[in-house]
Amino acid sequence: MKFAICNELFEGWEWPRVCRFVKETGYDGIEIAPFTFAPHAGALSAEERSRIRMTAEEAGLAIVGLHWLLAKTEGFHIAHPEAAVRRKTADYLMLLSDLCADLGGKIMVFGSPKQRDVPPALAPALAREYAKVTFQDILPHLAGNGITLCFEPLAPQETNFINTASEARKLVEEIGHPNFRLTLDVKAMASERRPIAQIIKEHAPWLAHFHANDPNLLGPGFGEEDFAPILASLKEIGYGGFVSVEVFDFSPGPEAIARESLRYLARIIHYSGRVRLRRTVN
Repeated sequence: MKFAICNELFEGWEWPRVCRFVKETGYDGIEIAPFTFAPHAGALSAEERSRIRMTAEEAGLAIVGLHWLLAKTEGFHIAHPEAAVRRKTADYLMLLSDLCADLGGKIMVFGSPKQRDVPPALAPALAREYAKVTFQDILPHLAGNGITLCFEPLAPQETNFINTASEARKLVEEIGHPNFRLTLDVKAMASERRPIAQIIKEHAPWLAHFHANDPNLLGPGFGEEDFAPILASLKEIGYGGFVSVEVFDFSPGPEAIARESLRYLARIIHYSGRVRLRRTVN
């Protein structure tokens, strides 16, 4: 199983230091929030993109892709009543896919809760249609870059647009494009109040990326969520993508969060392997 971690955790660190630490800690990849490098994707020159990619490669680290796509931006919305705003949003998402490809990434996670909220004066059904068209318009460009856009269901306290894995799956099916898939996030799935392992198994055919975190906003192992059945379900469905640690509460510090999250996940895998071995021998 491949593990990654999201880079916004390391606020204030130089990029080479981030890459060295993440690799030395034992991660296979790193997931990038674009705003950590520039307020606008177009502001990063070809030379800067090349340097970011090469630094990760030299450390032996894969750049998984981008997330927090529209964080700390203004004027973007996938379902805005004004066509010009939707067009501007689509153009920016395509620009982000160019950045993702230049960095060597393969996935873009669309969470962006505020930039997908159903506007107060807009019927939810119409907002959904607007969002679908926005995604449909950009997918040929993303496919040309070899990028898969992974839609992420989020909890109701974050957004009023697509809160469950089943709702997200329906959107993926309606759009029907091989480069439009599903991200599942532990914190978000916990809001469904159903067994997370069951949700994972039900949505295996659409799953392209996975975020590991605890409902308390910290990393795996920092709260009460048991990741043993979660990792077991990912293994059972043959998930081959990254399990990416994403946190929202940075208070324990980046070193502690990165180390303890991976240590916890690795311990589960090691223990489950030992159990299988003992059963085989017996």
